[in-house]
Amino acid sequence: MNNLQRTPERYTTDEYRERLQRIRARMEAQGLDLLILSDPSNMSWVSGYGGWSFYVHQCVIVGPVGDPIWFGRGQDAQGAYRTVWVSRDNVIGYPDEYVQSTERHPMEYLCARLADMGWDKGTIGVEMDNYWYSARAHERLGHGMPNAKFKDITGCINWLRAVKSEKELEYMRQAARIVERMHYRIAEKVDVGVRKCDLVAEIYDAGLRFDEWHQHGGDYPAIVPLLPSGPDAAAPHLTWDDLPMKANEGTFFEIAGCYQRYHVPLSRTIFLGTPPQEMLDAEEAVIEGMDAGLDAARAGNTCHDIADAFFTSLEKRGIIKDNRCGYSIGLSYPPDWGERTMSLRRGDRTELKPGMTFHFMTGLWMENWGYETTESVVITDDAPEIFCDIPRKMLVKS
Repeated sequence: MNNLQRTPERYTTDEYRERLQRIRARMEAQGLDLLILSDPSNMSWVSGYGGWSFYVHQCVIVGPVGDPIWFGRGQDAQGAYRTVWVSRDNVIGYPDEYVQSTERHPMEYLCARLADMGWDKGTIGVEMDNYWYSARAHERLGHGMPNAKFKDITGCINWLRAVKSEKELEYMRQAARIVERMHYRIAEKVDVGVRKCDLVAEIYDAGLRFDEWHQHGGDYPAIVPLLPSGPDAAAPHLTWDDLPMKANEGTFFEIAGCYQRYHVPLSRTIFLGTPPQEMLDAEEAVIEGMDAGLDAARAGNTCHDIADAFFTSLEKRGIIKDNRCGYSIGLSYPPDWGERTMSLRRGDRTELKPGMTFHFMTGLWMENWGYETTESVVITDDAPEIFCDIPRKMLVKS
């Protein structure tokens, strides 16, 4: 192991080795000789690394034998030495002349190192459909390893992460306490005339400061606060500006607590004034549908069962929601706090298992307004564990 000051490991070495065993079983089943993982969440889950360096090329390599290998920018190797569970001999840093160069590419350097190890042939799995693996990276790997066959394994590791360990659930419960604190701060500070930028500053403050009671501070979430108001709330992914909050407008707040990179999202809606009847009717429908969906959220059922229960409840009231109502959550990095695997939608027949975690995203985005009340949950054999304890009723401040 490394003979230097290290940050506290998120998991035991035994847990990392158990993950590695599961990965190698999956590799054998798919006929893979090598994995090159570029999704930062998967890199972290396999190696422990989690620096803000995903804007340059980096990856974790899982070979046929031995511990994983971290590969990245040379100056970021110092971060790897302090965070990965493997020895520093399994850390490869490439020279800075490869960074954002038009003359050379980091994957060329990687190809040479893999050739040195005899790992430049056979079938190599790469994550082709993610945010951090570029077309140029793939082209350079193919050029540098002409005797290798490349296979798309996008989502392979993500699916292995679907059922959380007790340590992972512990981190998510801590993230839940953080997002609760964030929503309480919003309820305290929001009012007509308060500038949105100042309100977001309060949200970040509540999400990051050390909590003496629970003995932890927050990490940066993978998505920034989303808080559109009035007609803008018809769009689900707008952020904020520096204008004052207005009377007689509703605003939903979609935010997440984050601890050790584990996310628990939670949305609530606030109306400054007297809500129109259509929003009150929507709230009643959403909460009724959420209860129906949660009743179906237990091991042995499927993602489809949750979605169908929710959508059927809405449809009885004449409300059509034409997008999914949830997704798997857990360990993540920007730009997304979802795991990019299961979706709570009709037709997704993924079987629910104890330890799976979801954001039950029951938001409605109508023509000129939006409403969100959501929950993050853990699947159990019985009723789901709901991470947060925040009233689902819309907060009205007049």
